[in-house]
Amino acid sequence: MIVVVCPGQGSQTPGFLAPWLTDSTAVERLAAFSDAAGVDLAQHGTESDADTIRDTAVAQPLIVAAGLLALDSLLADGRASRIGGIAGHSVGEITAAAGAGVLDDLDAMRFVAERGRAMADAAALAPTGMSAVLGGDEEALLARLAELDLEPANFNGGGQIVVAGALDALEQLKAAPPAGSRVIPLQVAGAFHTRYMQPAVERLAAIAADHDVSDPGVTLWTNHDGSTVTSGREFVDLLVGQVSSPVRWDRCMESFAAAGVTGIIEVAPAGALVGLAKRALKGVPTVAVKTPEDLPAAIELIEQAA
Repeated sequence: MIVVVCPGQGSQTPGFLAPWLTDSTAVERLAAFSDAAGVDLAQHGTESDADTIRDTAVAQPLIVAAGLLALDSLLADGRASRIGGIAGHSVGEITAAAGAGVLDDLDAMRFVAERGRAMADAAALAPTGMSAVLGGDEEALLARLAELDLEPANFNGGGQIVVAGALDALEQLKAAPPAGSRVIPLQVAGAFHTRYMQPAVERLAAIAADHDVSDPGVTLWTNHDGSTVTSGREFVDLLVGQVSSPVRWDRCMESFAAAGVTGIIEVAPAGALVGLAKRALKGVPTVAVKTPEDLPAAIELIEQAA
């Protein structure tokens, strides 16, 4: 059983879209995505520097657009019916929603553009950030977070938890981390997936009802708790709530294992999720589709499993 996974914010790098724009169809698709999102994705995906594409309002539609271009090729020729399911990490859940048929591609781009703007605006209300905590005891970490009024934002599995909150509290955590752990500050604009994002939730809830929604055509897992969701409307509601609640990618990977996963394919801009899979799903083959040159290996993995 092959599971396709879609990465979240932080996976983008300068120029990463350029290899995907070598044919007219992809260029036209990206132009339509840009119009829907109100963002010049070709410019940002090929020429903008790292600081520019770190902007939440740019990064999120850029990541989803890249994933959709990769899915176009990966799931063509009937291969969508040969995968075991799809899931996304954080903003990658919007890519997964489109891949599963819950949202059409242009509605997915409109949704992610509003999500990026709303989260950027919420992040500007207070000086907050995020840090990755590697190793150590989870219960001890959660207790330390409670002391500092910080929150767990991403349970990534493989001994990695991303935490978020006020910058001074994050500095205190780095200065005195729980035993056996290491704290790495992340270059992000705010405390995503925490209470600080509640204003963004309210904005997204107001627009979510405007999108036509279908039930997923393939198995679709949610970051909320790693379960499968069969209602498209329920999944969109979870997308809204996900903005201010933790990403349980650890439980998604546990669900992949329970379902009998035999391979993981990560769509562009790939790398982070296959890295987590290698630690949490040891022995499961993975393919990171960073450029179109990676597609043959991914397609072979699907065809071998069919």
